[in-house]
Formats: sequence, structure tokens, C-alpha cells
Amino acid sequence: MIVVCGEALIDLVPAAGNGLFLARPGGGPTNVAVGLGRLGVAVRLLARLSTDGFGQLLRAHLVGSHVDLTDAVEAGEPTTLAVVTLDASGDAVYTFYVDGCADGAWRAGDLPDALPAAAALHVSGSLALAVPAMGDAVDALLRRERPQRVITFDPNPRPTLIRDEHAARDRLDHWLASADLVKASEDDLAWMAPGTTAAGIARHWREGGAGLVVVTQGPHGAYALGADGPVQLPAHPVPVVDTVGAGDAFMAGLLTALHQAGHLTRERLCALDAADLRQCVRYALRAAALTCARAGADPPWISELGPVRQPT
Repeated sequence: MIVVCGEALIDLVPAAGNGLFLARPGGGPTNVAVGLGRLGVAVRLLARLSTDGFGQLLRAHLVGSHVDLTDAVEAGEPTTLAVVTLDASGDAVYTFYVDGCADGAWRAGDLPDALPAAAALHVSGSLALAVPAMGDAVDALLRRERPQRVITFDPNPRPTLIRDEHAARDRLDHWLASADLVKASEDDLAWMAPGTTAAGIARHWREGGAGLVVVTQGPHGAYALGADGPVQLPAHPVPVVDTVGAGDAFMAGLLTALHQAGHLTRERLCALDAADLRQCVRYALRAAALTCARAGADPPWISELGPVRQPT
């Protein structure tokens, strides 16, 4: 099993050509959990789900994608919102409404007493780096669970939400040091480590303790650094509708491939060879491509993506 922790929100996505918006389930951790469930991985989401109409929409979306909500908290606050606008290339730009909403009211007491034995834990920076109460809860979870299980981390910072940059960067450094697998995008690196190359930051994070580092590069594919050295793979070509949820679909595809091959342990991640790494990254790139080919965060199902190992 993989446990995913983080926000569950509604993306208000532009409707084609009429100035209106469509309400779609979203939030990086939620998208990753949905992607895992659709790819046949047993997954549980730790989130605060509002009891309002949007919260009910999120709950139905998650259950319909085979996500276990045993440890999800029923929240009385309204659902967090992210208003999405698209630039000329279809890349998503987000404006968040968090204060007074479900993800603004996290507390350590929302966490379950224990996670399933041997489950991996995936955490996203995203809102947790920017929202102090949520960050405190995630921090408590990581400190408690680091000795017991493999940790995967997608920083996904939201600079426009961050009010105390020094505190956010300190927290980010601590979470990076706790992670066995780090996946970041080149857009993330522009804020996290401006002027640093994918190769440079991957080497730095591996030296800091991560067994595997992957940097997604949009239309240029992905760079990964493991025990056998670097792997560079091109993007899977598709006509792009938008990039909403593409990084989350990549993360879900990568975790699925690693999980199915038995590599999602601290020891196996530290020893992953280049051939296996290439196969896992290629699968993740295909998952991201299928998501880019349709509107909104709509990760693929196993029936669309197929198995990790393709017939030869």
C-alpha cells in the first residue's frame, strides 16, 4: 500500500472559450492518490474533506478511483479552491483560496495513530509548505514515520502563497533530508534553487540522503539520478490540451512502476540500476502524456496505460 498525505481541493478550470469555469477535483496529493488507485495500487489518502457540496464531489471522485478514505477527516470548513488560468502554451497558473477553508485548519490531531505496516508514505510540499498549520501536521507525520517506512516527496512549492519564505525554506530542507525519493519539476527548481541544473540539484539531493531523484522537464522529458548514474528520457509526444495534473500523473506513474517491481523500499531505491530506472521513468512519462492530452487533472486508468513492462 501507498499512503498519500496532503490537500484535497477543487480546481476551477476555464471552460472552452466562454469565460466560465468548470469545477474539477484536484490538489496535488489527491491527484497522485487518484492516479495510483486508477493504476491498480492500493492507496489511502490522509486529507481533510469538507462536508460541503464540493467536498462530496471530491469524496465521490476519490472513491470512484479506488482510493481508501479510512483516515480522511470530515471537515466543517468549506473546500479549498484553486482558480486555474492557462498561459499561451497551456501551462497552468493557480490562485488559491485557503484561509478559512478545510486545508487551512489542519492539526497534528487529524493524523491517524498509526499507518498500515510496510506502506510507503508520499507527501507533497504544495500547500503544506505555505500553510503553517498544515505544515506542522505534515512535519509531525514525517518525524514519526521516517524511521519506519520509505518516504517519497514532491516539493511542488507555491511561492505566491508563501508568507514566510525563510520558514518555508527551512521546512523544505528538513523534508528533503527525510525523503528517500524526490521528484521535482524544473519550474520548482526556479524557486528552490535558481540557476541550478537538473543534474546539479539531483547530485546535491542524492548526497543529502535521497536514494533516487527525478526532475521533470516538461516537453523535454525527465532526468533521473540513481545508483547507476543519470538517465535522460524524452517526453512521450501527444497533442497538449493543458498541463493541469501532469506532474501528479507522472508521480503516480513513477510510484506505480516502482511499487509493482518491488523497488519501493529504502534499500531498493538506493540500489536501483539504470535499466529498471529507465523503465519506471518511461512509464511515468506515458502517464503524464495521457493527462496532458485531456482537460484538467484526469490521470489515466490501467486499461489506458497498460502494464509497466510492455511486450517485446
